[in-house]
Amino acid sequence: MAIPEIEFLKPVLALVIWTCVLWIWMYALRLPAFGKAGIKPDEARHPGTYSDKLPPHVRSAADNYNHLHEQPTIFYALMFFAALTGGGDNLSTLVAWAYVALRVMHSFVQIVIGSVPLRFLVFSLGTFCLFFLAGKEALRIFA
Repeated sequence: MAIPEIEFLKPVLALVIWTCVLWIWMYALRLPAFGKAGIKPDEARHPGTYSDKLPPHVRSAADNYNHLHEQPTIFYALMFFAALTGGGDNLSTLVAWAYVALRVMHSFVQIVIGSVPLRFLVFSLGTFCLFFLAGKEALRIFA
C-alpha cells in the first residue's frame, strides 16, 4: 500500500541532515588539526599533500564525508524514483530507514572505532538495503 510521499521521503531528509552534521564534525576536527600540524590554507589545496600530517581520526572524518557523496547518491535516486512513480510503501520506508541508520553507524565506525572489518560489514548491510530497494522497484516497474 502506497504511503504519503512526505513519510516515504523522510529518510532522505535524515541522510541529508546527517551529511550536514558530518560536515560540521569534519571541520571541528580538521581545523584544529591543521593548526597543530602547521598546515597553511594554501597547502591544503590537494588532500594528498598534507593528509599524512593529520591524525587518522581527522582523515577518517574527511573520508567519511566524501563517502556520503558516493553510494548515497544511489539511495537518493531510488527514493525519488519510487516516490515519483508511486512505489513508496511501508516496507520500502522501513528499508530506507535501515539504510540511513547503517550510514550513520558507518560514520561512527569509520571515525571513532576505526575497525575495517566492522566498517565493511556495516557498509555491506547498507548496500544490501540498496539492492533490495532497487530490486523491488525493478520488479514493480518491469514485471
